[in-house]
Amino acid sequence: MATCRTNWARVAAGVVASTCVAALVVAPGGALASSHKAESHLEGDPVGTILPGTKCPAFPADNVWNTPINALPVNANSATWLSSTAASTTFLHPDYGPSSNPKKPYGIPWAIVPARTKFTSIKLLYASQSDRRPYPLTAATPIEGGSDRHALMVDPAKSATSPACALFETYDTYYRATGRSTAGSGAVWNLRSNALRPAGFTSADAAGLPILPGLVNYHEVASGAMDHAIRFTAQCTQTAYLWPARHEAGQDDANCPPMGARFRLNASFSLPASGCSTFCQTVLTTMKTYGLILADNGSNWYFQGTADTRWTYADVDQLKQIPASQFVAVDESCLMIAPNSGEALQPGTATFTQRCG
Repeated sequence: MATCRTNWARVAAGVVASTCVAALVVAPGGALASSHKAESHLEGDPVGTILPGTKCPAFPADNVWNTPINALPVNANSATWLSSTAASTTFLHPDYGPSSNPKKPYGIPWAIVPARTKFTSIKLLYASQSDRRPYPLTAATPIEGGSDRHALMVDPAKSATSPACALFETYDTYYRATGRSTAGSGAVWNLRSNALRPAGFTSADAAGLPILPGLVNYHEVASGAMDHAIRFTAQCTQTAYLWPARHEAGQDDANCPPMGARFRLNASFSLPASGCSTFCQTVLTTMKTYGLILADNGSNWYFQGTADTRWTYADVDQLKQIPASQFVAVDESCLMIAPNSGEALQPGTATFTQRCG
């Protein structure tokens, strides 16, 4: 693990200044992106990828989202799950990218909560499975277009009701300045913790998982390295879920994959550089190393990314060449250390070798 010493004042001014070896990218407004795994500045604990514009990790480095799966065995249900998701005739589809309106790209937006933001009380439809507390939702918070209307908010600072580096996510979100804001469901994570939601609880997606840590993020792809799994959807899911998922929203069909199922792109699969740029190759490497996690119901083999005006049609169209048939489901059950924690056994350890083979 590398320890980063970044001059955040220079970053805010749009100048990268860091002793990290990993690639860093400055986003519009001077937001910092980093694809490295660094040492925590506060506690010395390993942390995952630093979210651009913050000092917050996308969960600890040993979280299951951030754990390589290229050495895991194939799941015994792999062929059945591939068949039920029409893998033999389907190509992957990036569910993000440019649109006809350059100012409103496809994808899921997210925001860093400004200092001194006033938190909002939200009426939640699925309150019994939601985190019922104030959310940093304001008129300026970007909300995903379409029917899902996700709002993803990262608060780097400690508030009266949440720790520093808290991730707030809501589904079917409507902000109303009158004080009657609503959402279908809401969930809050401590990004420095491996804690999962209570068993059986939903989140802003059907699997009870966080959304932001599983998105293809422009900053990471531009850095040449993305070290976490990617979330994706399937039309058919069964009434079951696998760790680290916490919730199901499926149908009574055991042939369908459960929420939380993880899939890996075959190591032998490749696309020529002439038709797959560095951006494209970075995503391919991520799918081979960290894979995809089934996180929600939707179109088969659609994978999600951030809404960013810098995505180009080439960035997304090149990724439509990946056949779903080139994936296998893996058995990641051996990675679990405790059922209520996202901490995962790490490759290279004696226990990993013993349990995962």
